[in-house]
Amino acid sequence: MFSKAKKTERIDSEQREQYEYARQRIKQKKNLMRHFIVFLVGSVLLIIINPVLGYGENFFIKDWFIWAILIWTFIFLVHLFNVFVMNKFMDKEWEDRQLEKLKARQAERMAELQKKVDTELQLPKMSSEEIKKNELNNPLPPDVE
Repeated sequence: MFSKAKKTERIDSEQREQYEYARQRIKQKKNLMRHFIVFLVGSVLLIIINPVLGYGENFFIKDWFIWAILIWTFIFLVHLFNVFVMNKFMDKEWEDRQLEKLKARQAERMAELQKKVDTELQLPKMSSEEIKKNELNNPLPPDVE
């Protein structure tokens, strides 16, 4: 009960990634629900403001509130599409594949640059005897890798 050794659970990296992904998805869906609620309340307010209160009747578009609601509906549908459809195609695995592709391209580019530096620099070639001689004359210990 009062032992000094505390038991703590360690979460491995894969579980941590799954947890973060789940948190992100929950946050996306929560924001979508908020958007939907604000959309409904805003639409009702727009309907109340124009036809019921008569505000904006002299506006250059007669039923401007309908156009505002339609534009807002389009924006909400884009948000909905992004959360439920695009996330299926561009999920964590897609991100990992893209990351691997970019890393491979970067490694390829670095190899090309190293090859270019090697050809332009043209260091003098040393024989194995010269290398051993330099190692013997070097007072520093050899690098341990």
